[in-house]
Amino acid sequence: MSQKIRKAVFPVAGLGTRFLPATKANPKEMLPVVDKPLIQYAAEEAVEAGAEVLIFVTGRNKRAIPDHFDRAYELENELALREKDDRLKAIQNIVPPGVDCVYIRQAEALGLGHAVHCARNLVGDEPFYVVLADDLVHSNGLGCLSQMRAQYEKLGGSILGTQHVSDEHVSRYGIVEGEVVDEQLRRLRGMVEKPSPDKAPSNMGVIGRYVLTPRIFDLLATTGRGAGGEIQLTDALDRLLREEAVYAFDFEGKRYDCGDKLGYLEANVELALAHKELGTDFREYLRNLSKSLGFVGD
Repeated sequence: MSQKIRKAVFPVAGLGTRFLPATKANPKEMLPVVDKPLIQYAAEEAVEAGAEVLIFVTGRNKRAIPDHFDRAYELENELALREKDDRLKAIQNIVPPGVDCVYIRQAEALGLGHAVHCARNLVGDEPFYVVLADDLVHSNGLGCLSQMRAQYEKLGGSILGTQHVSDEHVSRYGIVEGEVVDEQLRRLRGMVEKPSPDKAPSNMGVIGRYVLTPRIFDLLATTGRGAGGEIQLTDALDRLLREEAVYAFDFEGKRYDCGDKLGYLEANVELALAHKELGTDFREYLRNLSKSLGFVGD
């Protein structure tokens, strides 16, 4: 029987340079999509998947993240006095009871692999999630991590969330190759970090969702610098799959690349349309805007 996954690691030390000047003083993970910051979507997905300890690997100028997950007693008291119960409930339930938040500093910007390794002493000898908040995954049913947890409980190996990417975009991703197990699952034979299209082994790219076994920490400790002069998680995973089973899982749901301006705008529009309070009015606004701009159809 597979060991329960209790911990999730959130590498949040990046500078967010693609969103400057908005991220000069505000962490990119705190950029809002409709009415919640990106990091809250990621945390909620991990909690849904059974995470009890949320480990944030932070950097300088990231104080807004722990502040967001901390209690704000003055604000709560003000909302209670004004009888704004819905808003009070919304901020009190950002972190559910029984879930702990832990913060550790990544002293040097040495890449995703290094950021994950920084959490080693907090994770210990347990399987764990890695969640990149830049990738917002919207699912109508089970969240992406919950789907991956089910695969881990069945298979016992590390699971990487993947999606099909176009030829022109393969150089942005870790690209996998492997044997087809079923429609959604492959057992991996190899991985390449950000290959050119002519050298990519497939069109299946790894996105920011992982279930990893603790063996990855030993491999990260001895992984040298790779693409971009950074310690790449992909390089350690390529070594891991030579020792134990590693799977790529094509999850159900839509992934938005919110580290990219266009992807971020798409997420705001589509999640606003799905919002239970805003959706109807926002759809009408878009319909009227479309007509005023001369777009065809509804």
